[in-house]
Amino acid sequence: MSTRRPYSIPDNEALRLEKLRDYQILDTHSEDTFDKIALLAAQIFNTPSAFINFVDADRVFIKSSIGYEEPINEVPREDSLCSRAILKDSASIFNDTHHYPELLENPHVAADGGIRFYASAPLKTPEGFIMGTICVVDYVPRDATDAQLTMLKTLSSIIIDKLENRLRYRKSIESQVNLMNIALHEIKNPLASIKLANEIIIKSPVNSVERMTENIKSAVTRIQAKLSDLLKQSELEEKDMMLNVEEVDLNEMFARLLYNFELLAQRKDQTIEFYCDEDLPVLEADRTKISDVLHNLLSNAIKYSYPGTVIKLSAREAGNYVHIEVKDEGQGLNFSDMQKLFTKFAKLSSKPTGKETSNGLGLSITKSFIELHNGNIYAMSPGKDKGTTFIVSIPFKHKKTEELEEVSEYNS
Repeated sequence: MSTRRPYSIPDNEALRLEKLRDYQILDTHSEDTFDKIALLAAQIFNTPSAFINFVDADRVFIKSSIGYEEPINEVPREDSLCSRAILKDSASIFNDTHHYPELLENPHVAADGGIRFYASAPLKTPEGFIMGTICVVDYVPRDATDAQLTMLKTLSSIIIDKLENRLRYRKSIESQVNLMNIALHEIKNPLASIKLANEIIIKSPVNSVERMTENIKSAVTRIQAKLSDLLKQSELEEKDMMLNVEEVDLNEMFARLLYNFELLAQRKDQTIEFYCDEDLPVLEADRTKISDVLHNLLSNAIKYSYPGTVIKLSAREAGNYVHIEVKDEGQGLNFSDMQKLFTKFAKLSSKPTGKETSNGLGLSITKSFIELHNGNIYAMSPGKDKGTTFIVSIPFKHKKTEELEEVSEYNS
């Protein structure tokens, strides 16, 4: 029975593995770039073998192996010398492994013709996580010079630079795709309003045309503003969305929401009621994004509620926050729905009651907008067919500033 001790685990193991997953390097095919780097390492040390290894939770994935007739893809973590090497930031070197009693139990050392010389440099990310090593091995004892170890460290930096560049490129593509998804989602509601208003114009008397024309104009303006905002965001080439903070009058915003959604609600014989505290302080926020949030929540309430029901929209002050509620008498949420509610592309149990479409993006976008304001959003539901209430909490940033100024004046 083996008496080998378990391998040690770095203190930041969970975060280290998360970063390793982000690189998406595990279980990938061999690549010429990495193979050339490993070959260069072997040539620098004049060793028969070199490896580029990534240490996973319970195994070591071998991205490149030089010197093996039959390339191997992975070894158990406990059997790899790299599991020991990732525990420190500096290079690891064993001139003769047989001089280290703790290594003699390692199967790659103890085997006939096993490893006698080992040198490695850690693959260290900009955050300080060590993903694995680039290492060279020989089957006879030997020495390594400082110059060789310095070059090995340089090769390790090149590997990480390659992985970081790939990661940035992939996230840039993902950001562009997200922007496109947001654009497609955010223009759905205005387009639906335009379509409905156009149908009413065709069927209605002349005196109702002016109001329908105003609805169409408002919807088109909203689409133009959203696309312009997204184009600016794309030009910035930043992952995080920017906030254009200004004063927002929720009473005015609620009235406009009622005006924009009244036709859609009437089509399903639904009633929208809204209430806003009269003395509610002016909110400092990104007007467009808060409007997008409320548009999405109210649109969902109409979409998933039954005909003839009431939808309530309200806002009240709660300490340093404004609490906005959108409450419907619709299909409600079950436990499974609550677990994945704000997940992108999540499929919930509720179905649109008027043959509307849904792409599963709205709530994830809504959550990201609220979090940009340092706010929170959550949902409550007594169960299926018992309605749903979405609660949005956004801090009054200007109010906090005033209170801090008052405290400062008092202390002075």
